[in-house]
Amino acid sequence: MNLSVKIADVVFPNPVTVASGTFGHAERYYNLEEVKRLGAIVPKTVTFHAQVGNPPVRIYETPSGMINAIGIENPGIDGFIDKKLPALRNIGVPLIISILGHNEEQFVGIIEKLNTQKGIAAVELNLSCPNLKHKVLVAQNPEATKALVSKIKSLSQFPIIAKLSPNVTDIAEIAQAAEAGGADAVSLVNTFTAMAIDVKTRRSRIGNFTGGLSGPAIRPIAVYMVRRVAQQVKIPVIGMGGIMTAQDALEFLVAGATMVAVGTGNFVNPRAPVDVLEGIEAFMKEQNIQDIREIIGSLKT
Repeated sequence: MNLSVKIADVVFPNPVTVASGTFGHAERYYNLEEVKRLGAIVPKTVTFHAQVGNPPVRIYETPSGMINAIGIENPGIDGFIDKKLPALRNIGVPLIISILGHNEEQFVGIIEKLNTQKGIAAVELNLSCPNLKHKVLVAQNPEATKALVSKIKSLSQFPIIAKLSPNVTDIAEIAQAAEAGGADAVSLVNTFTAMAIDVKTRRSRIGNFTGGLSGPAIRPIAVYMVRRVAQQVKIPVIGMGGIMTAQDALEFLVAGATMVAVGTGNFVNPRAPVDVLEGIEAFMKEQNIQDIREIIGSLKT
């Protein structure tokens, strides 16, 4: 069976990866054979300067989901390159590096530093983090999305993936803007802005007041958005949002996703990405499917 998929000129051995922020920099797991089976690894988003993240409480469980407001705690791009990237490269799995700048200059500075590095398959632009108290995200404005993607694409030595926010009126419009800016792929969806309240104290259960909702609760909406975007753009789509099982992942693939990313599922079952991969392989054998491309975008209407 052929499970390989392609984004730009990069071939990934299979379509299963992990969502940024859910794999972290867990060096003690890097040598596990199961990790080496993944189609790609997306480490935690890296910013220009080091960040300590948001105050606690950072995570709160909700029905069929989770609200998080971590705040992109990370060592900054210099610390990442010096201390984290070498171990990630040694895994031998394609790396998609997720980056976020608080302005265009920071995005430019990060990509210029990454351009000096080897062993990177692609760069994901995190345009949609809802936890940093920005009133308007780049991914909520098509003109801003197109302009930033175009700028970074003109500088990058790597394929560019634009990660989109679901907190918009029409996500397909934003995806088209990213494509027009030169994005090689789009990934969606990031978390939905949400909150939970302790009625006794009448305070938010999240230290940052609001956070991002993920998990199975958002999956049906995410599948719809992936389907809508896949119909409107010609570039590959990486689908995510509540994938816990192979059945969940197959929904995204049938809807039109070229790759799928396991996020919140990692917190419940650290083996979830490999379970998803093995489940896809079992499904293909059962259905006598020889190529993953027979599944991608195969939704009947």
